[in-house]
Order: sequence, then structure tokens, then C-alpha cells
Amino acid sequence: MSHEAIERLRQNIMSVYMGNGAAVDRIIVCLLARGHVLIEDVPGVGKTVLANALAKSIKCTFTRIQCTPDLLPSDITGVSIYNRERGDFEFKPGPIFHNVIVADEINRTTPRTQSALLEAMSELTVSVDGIVHRLEEPFLVVATQNPYEFEGTFYLPENQLDRFLMRIGLGYPAPSDESRIILQQPARTTLQDLQPAASSEEILALQRLVDAVKLDQGLVDYVIALAQATRENDDLQVGVSPRGALALAQAARATAVIQGRDYCVPEDVVSNVVPVCSHRVISKSYLNIGDTATTRRIIQQVLETVPSPA
Repeated sequence: MSHEAIERLRQNIMSVYMGNGAAVDRIIVCLLARGHVLIEDVPGVGKTVLANALAKSIKCTFTRIQCTPDLLPSDITGVSIYNRERGDFEFKPGPIFHNVIVADEINRTTPRTQSALLEAMSELTVSVDGIVHRLEEPFLVVATQNPYEFEGTFYLPENQLDRFLMRIGLGYPAPSDESRIILQQPARTTLQDLQPAASSEEILALQRLVDAVKLDQGLVDYVIALAQATRENDDLQVGVSPRGALALAQAARATAVIQGRDYCVPEDVVSNVVPVCSHRVISKSYLNIGDTATTRRIIQQVLETVPSPA
């Protein structure tokens, strides 16, 4: 039944997003692993369409935040307003109090506002005026950004990048898919009428399945060896942290569930190393700050040098 629910969710998303199928699988992995995903690529390849398609495919609350330089932290978390009838302050929740958040062009808002997402993404709580508010599960932040345009943008700091389970790109669609996009224009037609393919209860049940997936000690040692190799790499100033190693293991578990297994195999780890780890390391070259191509290349080299278990 779990595999049927995942396949139903995948097909529902791909009825609107007619592009890279691997990107759809990765965003579902993030959902099942209780992680968040940063989608970055050139404009017009479907970043926002993919994010909105996922949000609409789950029967839960969702919202889209268009990030701009004048966006304030309170515009995301909410604000306390004085109630004259009651004579006290009443908290008005912001858009962060939804199950799925689409933060479009996240690097166009200021670091102060970007940091408003940190507590919610890592702790599932929001603190306003000294009061801690718990967020409902499932909770997923899907952020998008254009990595090739820097005017009027604010670089995401490493501590916020580390909150994202994956940092993925979409690439250009195949000619056959691009032909379907031109003829059908799904963003203007299908997306508007897209119906949920899975309930929030089904997603929570799938997340519990991910937690129960068996991870052999040999694979645990492999994850640690990969993380240790990044810490000792001569081209990296900062390697993968223990939180990064934990994220890689959780992504491997979610991949196993998508494949219909209750145990992990080495390929589950290997397929997730680059999208999970490349944004958690810092290159020693100051010329390559923010250059995802450089860190992906280094992580790929690490992956090729560390032997995987049989």
C-alpha cells in the first residue's frame, strides 16, 4: 500500500511538472525523510511549478511566499496584535503555520528574514514574544532560487543551507517533454485544477515507515567514512558534519521506502551523497564561494575514492 501511495503521488506531480523525473523522486525523498529541499536552477525550467505541484498533491494546508527584499520576519512567523476588546495581545499566525511552504526566490529576501525560517525548519517550533508555538506535521519547506543572478540577492549562509536536506537542480527538459509543455501549458491549465493524491495521514505513516527501515552497520560505517573523507579532503575547508551524516542516512532510508524495501542497500546511500552533502561543505578557494559546481565535483571525487560495502 505504501508503494501505491508513493506512485500515486509521483504521477500526480508529473502530470503538471513534465521534466526531470529524478528531481520528483528527490523531492518525495525529502518529504518522507522529514527534510526540506532547495531547488536552484535557471529561470523558466519549472522550479516553482514543481514546488506547487507537490504542495497541491498532498491534502494538507500549504502556502506560497514570494520572497522580496522588503519581506520582514514577522511576515513569515506572525505577529501579536493588541485586542482592544480583551485588553491583551492576540497572536496572528503567519504563513509558516502551514504544512507545506513554498518559499519562492528565497535568496531575494534579507538574511534577517531568511533566519526566521531556521527554527521552524530544524525544531518544528516558532518563538514569538517569548512564546513557543508548535508546528503541525507533516512540515516541508520547498525553497527556490536562481544561482546565476546576483543583483539584488542575498547569499544563503552555511547554517541555513545546512537546514535543507537536499540542494537539487532540475536541468532542461528533454525535447519530447518540452513539446508536451508547449502544447499543454500545464502551469496554466492542469496545475489550477490539480487534486490531492495523498492525505497528510498517509504521509505521516510513510514517514514512520522511513524511521523503521533497517540500516546495516556496514552502511553506517560507509556513511561515516564518506563524512570523514570530506573532513580530511585537501580541497575543503569544512567537511560534512555529524548532522550531515545523519541526513544522508535518513535520505537513504527514504529512498529504500520509495523502492519498496524495508532495508537499505549501498545504492541508496550512493545516489544521495551529492544532493545531500555538496551544500554542507566549504571549498578552500575563496573564488569558489557559493559555487555549487565546485563542491559537487569534490563530493563526487570523494564518492569515487571511498569504497562502498559489498
